[in-house]
Amino acid sequence: MPKMKTHSGAKKRLKITASGKIKWKKCGLRHLLTPMSASKGRKLRKPKIIESSSTIAKSLKTRLPYI
Repeated sequence: MPKMKTHSGAKKRLKITASGKIKWKKCGLRHLLTPMSASKGRKLRKPKIIESSSTIAKSLKTRLPYI
């Protein structure tokens, strides 16, 4: 059976932690920041982390078979 290809967009944006959770940077901090409230900007700074048991995590892990 041939090797599976890793999804190029996923490998640039997602990281898998040592415990198996998926982590990525939230969007919305590049431009048009003046009208944004400071509290929203602080919330967007933290990375998004998804538990490894969720259905979204399972579908994302299929895109990263060897990472």
